[in-house]
Amino acid sequence: MKVQSYSNHKKMAPTIYYVALALALMVFLFTIIHVQDISNMVHGYWLPILFLALSFSLIFIGYFARALALKAQDRAIRAEENLRHFVLTGKLHDNRLGLSQIIALRFASDEELETLAKKAAQENLNSKQIKEQITNWRADYYRV
Repeated sequence: MKVQSYSNHKKMAPTIYYVALALALMVFLFTIIHVQDISNMVHGYWLPILFLALSFSLIFIGYFARALALKAQDRAIRAEENLRHFVLTGKLHDNRLGLSQIIALRFASDEELETLAKKAAQENLNSKQIKEQITNWRADYYRV
């Protein structure tokens, strides 16, 4: 596996974004294009309405499945990083740190976590700034 760093740590889920969403959009566009052709059939407008509902539901299911999975991962990361910070320092993360900051701090090594967490809280660093200041990268291969 490739060594993770700031320049290559971002991941995409191509099956979700490129395959499933593309198929749902194809069904939606096909239905819109052929609504008039289908409406002349014996069943009237029920079939195009069914296909529109199906394509909308596929798009929404895909979106919410991804969004909810990421939200669950974010909650797990927050808990893990609070525990890690507590084990290393004897106290939880500063209340001024937001979720995106805590998620960025997960890449910091144990040696630099406390210093970087204090600096992030005091200077209100965003996640990109935090990641750029990490000198000893701690890889996370499980998040997608």
